[in-house]
Amino acid sequence: MAEDFDLIVSGGLWFDGSGDPGLIRDLGIRDGVVETVSEGPLTAGPRTEVIDAHGKWVAPGFVDVHTHYDAEVLAKPDLSESVRHGVTTVIIGNCSLSTVLATSSECADIFSRVEAVPRDAVESILTDKRTWSTPAEYAQALDGLPLGPNIAAFLGHSDLRVHTLGLGRSVTTETRPSRGELAQMQCLLDDALDAGFLGLSSMTNTLDKIDGDIYRSRSLPSTYARRREFRALNNVLRRRGRILQSAPTISLRPNIHKFFLASSGLFGRRRLKTSLLSAADSKAYPPIVYFMLYAAPLLNRFAKTDFKWQHLPVPFTVYADGIDLVVFEEFGAGAAALDLKDEIERNELLSQESYRRWFRKEYDNKFTPRIWHRNFYDAVIVGCPDESVIGKTFGQVGDERGIHPVDAYLDLVVEFGRKLRWRTTIANHRPKYADKLAMNPGVQMGFGDAGAHLRNMAFYNYHLRLLERVHAARATHRRFLSVEQAIHRLTAELADWYRLDAGHLCEGDRADLVVVDPAGLDDAVHQLHEAPIPEYGDLNRMVNRNDKAAVATVINGRVVYRDGEFAPGFGTDWGTGQFLRAGKTHRSAGARTDQWESQ
Repeated sequence: MAEDFDLIVSGGLWFDGSGDPGLIRDLGIRDGVVETVSEGPLTAGPRTEVIDAHGKWVAPGFVDVHTHYDAEVLAKPDLSESVRHGVTTVIIGNCSLSTVLATSSECADIFSRVEAVPRDAVESILTDKRTWSTPAEYAQALDGLPLGPNIAAFLGHSDLRVHTLGLGRSVTTETRPSRGELAQMQCLLDDALDAGFLGLSSMTNTLDKIDGDIYRSRSLPSTYARRREFRALNNVLRRRGRILQSAPTISLRPNIHKFFLASSGLFGRRRLKTSLLSAADSKAYPPIVYFMLYAAPLLNRFAKTDFKWQHLPVPFTVYADGIDLVVFEEFGAGAAALDLKDEIERNELLSQESYRRWFRKEYDNKFTPRIWHRNFYDAVIVGCPDESVIGKTFGQVGDERGIHPVDAYLDLVVEFGRKLRWRTTIANHRPKYADKLAMNPGVQMGFGDAGAHLRNMAFYNYHLRLLERVHAARATHRRFLSVEQAIHRLTAELADWYRLDAGHLCEGDRADLVVVDPAGLDDAVHQLHEAPIPEYGDLNRMVNRNDKAAVATVINGRVVYRDGEFAPGFGTDWGTGQFLRAGKTHRSAGARTDQWESQ
């Protein structure tokens, strides 16, 4: 007799997310839950939908721990660009930026410039959609949307600070929160944790700037916080067993040691779970990869920290239109240009010889901390009205014209503005070290930045690009992860560390899964695609996309994407995702509650 399943996924190589090898199995799904994992074929009932997964991999839906979907999820809750690549759970509220407490205008100011999305669109979305004033109401508001993927969230430190101190006071070095204001911050953080937020996200790197007219170009509010404030908020996180997500400073006065000390559980203190940006093989400082490889494992073992780096497991290649790229914020001449909204004023500045001397001096200075390698011989022009320069580097153009590479670059920016499009790779360019980072136990797969940097490149499909690398390496001597290990790193390993009910695909688990065709894991996963985003004024979003790799995505038991097409009405008339609360499981996944309680 046929079982009346809602969905059967038949004949695929099933991975449960644990890191165990795959097995050929049928999955029977009913009421959003994996009810049966069967060695033999399951029989479909008259109302059963069937996905034929023969020759394909069936895995838990991917978890994306670092997105900036905070505005987009309100206007376009299907978050389809992630879903089409097999992502079923995303985390928002990273890097001190959330849209929970501050006003719509304030949130737009702190969010827009650093994440390179239109400020007016962000403010408009928040003004139109805001129905909440507390973290609990925010969680309820997200639950009421026709979500595509499941959503988990951090409370942003900048958001919290602006709400408590006001935007003006929150971006001045003179401000020291009073005892009452610190108590208010702690109370609001506790409220957010009660509502199921994962913890607090912060930011200490001062190159991230705010938008708007009044305080434009000040660093993000959380960068003005001092030890007393961090200690007060970390005490709440430590007491509640929740997470601090942040990024260290990139300056001559590094603060990375403070994060290590805060995370440490030495001397009987409870460890603070800490996730930092970013483990990378940097072109600017190649030897730093060894610090990224060995710091976290050694600290976790000997200093009793619970510390993880976030790592983008693909080359960190970024694109720019003209001079609009966040890496220019890291030195004075670049920041001065980005401070100017008006293109005429900006071009006047870029044309001044005194400005160019300043820019050249900072470009040539090899002893200042940096993210960008500052090498215009490693920056390729990919689009320009002057077709003669396309495919060349700015260094080559400078050589042809007999001028400094900086002058060649600035000449083209002044002449063509945002019609000049170029790219450069900042990190993760050496396969040997990319493989080592992908295997490292102190590193988490993340930092894709989905929802941000729409023209500069975010990495919505980095999960598939990692699997492509793993799949390709199987036929060579360069094997570094097995398929089951890679899937574990992209699913259950992340979900368990963040204490989320996700990342597993066994009987009793919520049916969030992706069907991957290994034949589609080829060079096409690295190809570029552009499409306008109506919610952001038809700004073209640039992504990597290949619809032949992730051939089906199932969220909460419903097929939402299949063979390059989304289900009718998905994300508008109906949705499948829900707000995932830290440490909470659905009725049949209670075994992991005990595991989490012991962490």
